[in-house]
Amino acid sequence: MSKQNELDFEGIEQMPLRAYTEKAYLDYSMYVILDRALPHIADGLKPVQRRIVYAMSELGLSSGSKPKKSARTVGDVIGKFHPHGDSACYEAMVHMAQAFTYRYPLVDGQGNWGSTDDPKSFAAMRYTESRLTAYASVLLKELGQGTTDWVPNFDGTLNEPELLPARLPNLLLNGASGIAVGMSTDVPPHNLREVVKALVALLDDPKVTPATLAKHLPGPDFPTGAEIVTPRADLKKIYKEGNGTLRIRGTWESEDGVVVITALPHQASGSKILEQIAAQMRAKKLPMVEDLRDESDHENPTRLVIVPRSGRVDSEQLMEHLCATTDLERTVRINLNVIGLDGRPAVRDIRTLLSEWLQYRTTTVTRRLRYRLDRVEERLHILDGLLIAFLKIDEVIRIIRKEDEPKPLLMKRFKLTDIQAEAILNLRLRHLAKLEEVKIRAEQKELVQERDYLQKLLRSKARLKKLIRTELLELAEEHGDARRTRIVEKAPAQAMAETDLVSSEPVTVILSARGFARAAKGHDIDPGTLSYKSGDEFLGAARGRSSELAVFLDSTGRAYSLPAHSLPSARGQGEPLSGRLKPPDGASFQGVLIGAPESRWLVASDAGYGFFVSLGDVHSRNRAGKACVRVPAGGNIVLPAPFIDGEFPGDAWVAAASNVGRLLMFPAEELPAMARGKGNKLLGIPTAKFRSGEERMVAMTVLGEEDTLEIISGGRRMRLKASEHERYTGDRGLRGALLPRGWRKVEGLVVPSD
Repeated sequence: MSKQNELDFEGIEQMPLRAYTEKAYLDYSMYVILDRALPHIADGLKPVQRRIVYAMSELGLSSGSKPKKSARTVGDVIGKFHPHGDSACYEAMVHMAQAFTYRYPLVDGQGNWGSTDDPKSFAAMRYTESRLTAYASVLLKELGQGTTDWVPNFDGTLNEPELLPARLPNLLLNGASGIAVGMSTDVPPHNLREVVKALVALLDDPKVTPATLAKHLPGPDFPTGAEIVTPRADLKKIYKEGNGTLRIRGTWESEDGVVVITALPHQASGSKILEQIAAQMRAKKLPMVEDLRDESDHENPTRLVIVPRSGRVDSEQLMEHLCATTDLERTVRINLNVIGLDGRPAVRDIRTLLSEWLQYRTTTVTRRLRYRLDRVEERLHILDGLLIAFLKIDEVIRIIRKEDEPKPLLMKRFKLTDIQAEAILNLRLRHLAKLEEVKIRAEQKELVQERDYLQKLLRSKARLKKLIRTELLELAEEHGDARRTRIVEKAPAQAMAETDLVSSEPVTVILSARGFARAAKGHDIDPGTLSYKSGDEFLGAARGRSSELAVFLDSTGRAYSLPAHSLPSARGQGEPLSGRLKPPDGASFQGVLIGAPESRWLVASDAGYGFFVSLGDVHSRNRAGKACVRVPAGGNIVLPAPFIDGEFPGDAWVAAASNVGRLLMFPAEELPAMARGKGNKLLGIPTAKFRSGEERMVAMTVLGEEDTLEIISGGRRMRLKASEHERYTGDRGLRGALLPRGWRKVEGLVVPSD
């Protein structure tokens, strides 16, 4: 390498890349935590918020002044104190002006400042005007009284307050939220009067128990009202640990047959809730709701109207369901992670947080009193000098008139200090009247009394505590209001069962040989007349109601469930069950069942074994289904048959037929009821003939003693009247009697409805 290409590192600091990146990221994260994302416990503000409030006070935008363009404030903030983007600064300002976001807004805005439906729909800062609210004086009133430290701004040309001398714990009153690096904060807003009561209780007894504090400060108080439905025990735990979650639910009332939602959870959008309800209505999951209306206006900021379909609808059950399925009930996270007086972020319990703020307030009041005491003593010192001047007024005038440098002579002649001599020289001629001496002595008397009072306060912790207590109560009276969010302990909202949300109508579920399913309205449809895909044909049908679950059996004996109302209409050719269910490889769907959970069906394998099963025992939400009928190797499922009335009357009979034309009828009570398994033998099919495929059970049904049995064979139908049943009756498990020639190719057994 030539000397020209050699790098010269002389005078350049060298550091391992790992150490450099670690330090750089740590510096960045600490900046985000301390100077951007987390609020300070003292005034409850982030730096940008503090700078906005201070800049507005410097512009004279108090609550009694005329508002100015928001762009003027933002310009001052980013130009003097906060060298960041104007849009982010303005958004922070808007946040402090929204009455639905801040419990006690700091900015009084005129114009479009957003809405609960869309908080970011505010107008540009060139259109809006703003000023501070009366509540903002809580943060600013003591600013010029030596109560806070001042630090240089970003370019060192101006000074700004390090913290604002908050007279109330603004952190708890307005809350805060932010995401830093590796940590976040979520402080909910609270009621001013309740917070003051808790502070007073802590002042009166520093060892007050959390239970006593909970009586004064039961929970958050959100600006939009609504209800906190979290149990009080859980709220106490949240305040004790400094983090947790609580549930907020909107409030509603019945009015002339409709339900009117009057308050929404904090940061919930009314339009979004209406969209969520409308989506359920379009999906036919809210048959009890007929219409929705948004009647919100300036007088009623939240008025969402839900019109039930009839007066029989249980409005409480309906709203409970909507709370569970929409933003009408929300979970709010609480994390009391703030920057403390030691300059470090930490999660604090409510007692520690209140105690630390009181410590800050005590320091602030002490600094204010000392500052005032210094001003009083300075004024008394000047008044002492002025009195000397008035007593020797002629001599003073002579010295001033004749001496080129009267100040040193005055100080020597009357034993005055520099400050006193300067005050005498600055006197106007009009103040040399005799009446001024009286005023000076009166002012001196008042200031002496004030000095003694201030000294007593500073010497006595009890008196200082009493002063803080009195000021807190006065502020609660001036700025406090009633609680908006009720605390009502309620169980979490539960959504209604899907079957309860679907209108109960008669349907016929149809299954094709290739596993396509559909549902037709009514029970009078003939499935054989419907159209099927090329190469497909009708396999089986079951009659039930749209609110029930349809159960499908595959060739391996597994059962699968689907809501009947979710099946496609019979106007089409259905949809393949394999798209919604997951049967084993090579399995095909062989039967369909539907009815109430307690209804019973006869299920069996073609080996001649079967049992009665309650539909509730085979219901499954699993796509892979659940085992029902044990099918032997090489076997299959016989088309299931419904049981009469779902019970076991003594005159019920089971009819079973084989592919060789044998028919057996036996009492239904001889067959057991099971949840799953192989079952008992219905038809005596020799094992050898079954394995060779020569003989199998192909059809079965359940009928009454006086019912007619219809045998389907070769597309023809033969009816056996009750008087002809005796020839085919026998004990369960027999092979049965042969049917007449020409009818031995059995395709099905049915009980005619006529």
